[in-house]
Amino acid sequence: MLKTLLAAGFALLGLATAAPASAADPVYTVKPCPADWPTSGRSVECGTLTVDETRGDPATRRIDIAVARVRASDPYRDASGQTLPPVVVFHGGPGGSLVSGVGRRLGVYAAQPDRAGPLAAIDQDWIYFDQRGGGLGNPSMDCPGAQLTDAGPPTDEDAQKLIACLKGYADAGVDLSQYNAAVIAADVADVVKAMDLKQIDLFGGSYGPRIEAAVITHAPQVVRVAVMDSPWPPEGNWAVHTPEQVSTAVRTILGKCAAQAECNARHADLQTRFEANARAWLAGPQTDKDGVAFSVDDLAAFLMDTTYSATGVRNLPADLEKIIAGDLSPVAAIAEDRTYYFEGQHMTHLCKEEIPFESKAALAAGAAGDPVAEVSVSSLSRLFDVCAAIDVGAADPVENQPVRTTIPTLFIAAEIDPGCPPPLTRAAAAHYEGSQVMIVTNATHGVTGQNPCAARAARDFLRDPTKAVDQSCLPAADTPLVFTEN
Repeated sequence: MLKTLLAAGFALLGLATAAPASAADPVYTVKPCPADWPTSGRSVECGTLTVDETRGDPATRRIDIAVARVRASDPYRDASGQTLPPVVVFHGGPGGSLVSGVGRRLGVYAAQPDRAGPLAAIDQDWIYFDQRGGGLGNPSMDCPGAQLTDAGPPTDEDAQKLIACLKGYADAGVDLSQYNAAVIAADVADVVKAMDLKQIDLFGGSYGPRIEAAVITHAPQVVRVAVMDSPWPPEGNWAVHTPEQVSTAVRTILGKCAAQAECNARHADLQTRFEANARAWLAGPQTDKDGVAFSVDDLAAFLMDTTYSATGVRNLPADLEKIIAGDLSPVAAIAEDRTYYFEGQHMTHLCKEEIPFESKAALAAGAAGDPVAEVSVSSLSRLFDVCAAIDVGAADPVENQPVRTTIPTLFIAAEIDPGCPPPLTRAAAAHYEGSQVMIVTNATHGVTGQNPCAARAARDFLRDPTKAVDQSCLPAADTPLVFTEN
């Protein structure tokens, strides 16, 4: 999930032109940054990495990957006097983007330096790139008109639109088997080669750590250290058990409300009442006061997006009261915008490295008996239908196995996260020798952007991964969650 991490887009010059003739070596070409990007003294370089779509195939075409490098404003030197390697940043989704949002980041750095945060390309260069198949790259596999959330396609029609979109890209010459984590790991190695770097550090959020894991697996020689925010590990199940994770997030939030006298008085027995309401949604569409009908899949998208969001989590008790009372405006608000991914890129990843290791039967079995979990089953099931209809090549079992490494890694997870919950983080970290783990109370998906203590820990870890990061500034486990009544 990367709705909170996606940036507003605009075209980088030259990326939509025809791909150049095939050549085996990666080529990095510096290009002008958009004229409206503020610099305010920051040195920024924009460019394009051109690589083979299918490595090892002499007949393959070339593809372009958008890159932006923000130079360190105050380079940090370690005890030996050496500067730190650049940090390569990985967007989530899959199907997110980064490069188009760099201009906005630069604006924050210029106008509000105190809010820019300790990770704002101060100590090290930060290299942003749009993973192949999305963002400002060529090709960029967007599927206009097809809605898709982390709870899957909201309707059968959306699933068919995704299938048609992906087949359209394949008919246009895109090799769908070449848009996944393992191939992106090779792109990262090519970034290092083409930009003449010695090593890099890794930083990513959400599905970004899944790509970090692939780099650590397939190109460990280029990595010094890694930081993973709200991590999704390779061994996680994208569809199977996600309904239960959403239900757990809802139960956790409502439990925090029940533990506070004022919130509990306002929302007595809300968990029980919402479970009864969920059963009504499972029985058939619900109609709001204006006569507009919403399906259980719409409720699934609402629950997923809301429990990812810091604002949504704080509004959840009040929003559920509205829904139970027949005011479906919270569901309608989420239904207004469900196209925040590059859907083609999203699905090539899921169909190659996630869905092949899962099943519809296991999805339904895991959720059975919990009405809040069962809400998400039908929309997630459509992912299997989309993947069955497109050809992305055979799945490699290594893409579903835990990573084992000695590369120093800091894991930062949110207490409330329906997609990347703390148990997944702890299990993944157990295979990273010498790793450190932070679980942040009351935080939601995308921790370093919300919690200054976690952001400082990430910066300190990148400076010196041999030291234990300071967790004393984190909120205590019993810190009340502040709710909003709307």
